[in-house]
Amino acid sequence: LFRIITVTMSFIEKAINPAFYKQKISSWSHATAEYYKPLFRSGSVKPLWHIMIATSVLMYTQNYLFNKGTHIQHARQEKKVALDEYYKNHNITPHH
Repeated sequence: LFRIITVTMSFIEKAINPAFYKQKISSWSHATAEYYKPLFRSGSVKPLWHIMIATSVLMYTQNYLFNKGTHIQHARQEKKVALDEYYKNHNITPHH
């Protein structure tokens, strides 16, 4: 039990320390540069494919979260019901 508490406290100390994240980012960027540098120099198409896949994943995720997610669909449904009710109460047709 003492070991679990010590490990947890150690992790919390790391998690709130900005130097921990700076070191992780630095390590990741160095590893990425070391991986892609030979590929760029040799004229490989692999980096292009990786960039295209990353862009696609980012765009589809963003599209789902901001345009097609459950919260957005729920809000659109509420607006549709409210507009239908408004049109009905004021004897207006939705398409003029």
